Amino acid sequence: METLLHIIESYGLWVVFICVLLDQGGLPVPAYPPMIVTAALAVDSNESLWPILVVAILAAIVADLLWFAGGRRFGASLLKLMCRISLSPESCIGRTRRVYGRWGAPSLILAKYIPGFAAVATTLAGETGTSLRRFVAYDAIGAALWAGGAIALGAIFHEAVEAVLLELERLGHYALVVLLAALALFVAGKWWQRHRFLVQIRMARISPSELNSLLEAGSTAAVLDVRTLERRVQSGWIPGSIHVRDVSELQLSPDEEVIVYCDCPNDASAAVVARTLKQKGFRRVRPLAGGVDAWRGAGLPLERTD
Repeated sequence: METLLHIIESYGLWVVFICVLLDQGGLPVPAYPPMIVTAALAVDSNESLWPILVVAILAAIVADLLWFAGGRRFGASLLKLMCRISLSPESCIGRTRRVYGRWGAPSLILAKYIPGFAAVATTLAGETGTSLRRFVAYDAIGAALWAGGAIALGAIFHEAVEAVLLELERLGHYALVVLLAALALFVAGKWWQRHRFLVQIRMARISPSELNSLLEAGSTAAVLDVRTLERRVQSGWIPGSIHVRDVSELQLSPDEEVIVYCDCPNDASAAVVARTLKQKGFRRVRPLAGGVDAWRGAGLPLERTD
């Protein structure tokens, strides 16, 4: 533990830079504790806090620019990969698209305070063609508020931080075990949340070919498109499908057959809506397996606006 404290005291700015870079890069490396500790030690040593803030902002912008460039280059493919491996898949694509579609680049100001939103939002900014200048401006404001909060906590409660550090130093090698255990519990908790979510959306699906046969047979099944309006217009929609923003707006009978589709990994958004409808008493509800991408991949027709 003494070695760890020595590293923070001697190379605090580098520790902050690396932790923030990895955290904003998507790895489960907590950035807030190092910023708090470094700020507390700076106050105890009568050193300026501004270098810590500048380094943290710079690291956050560097990481976010990588996501932004990836979104600009690979677009929806990178977004889907992120959500497929994310520890918070319920926040991916669907919800983020709705928030970003409504607020645009200014949503980046608060993105870092929303679990699972920051990396997806920065990638989405690149995919949707947000200008680099506009992206950097709002992202820098968000990074400053986020890092400034941690630094302020360290400065205000520096005596409490010092007491905690002394207690950890007293524990010696056991302190490192405690810190590693805390990190392991954090990752395990995130993994368990992901597992529970995937279990909750596990239900029977309908394949694109089955849905096409159903529609060709003249079925009255309601086909619901739960993507954002921008994505619907941009990539087209299944003929006859209804765009849905809120299931409470639907004028459907619980006895009707309902098919729900999206463009998310694991059909997450569609499955969440399907589960909500089932809770409302709808008995015949199924997500479309693979969503609109599987429908397009099967060579089935899509409608578009002129």
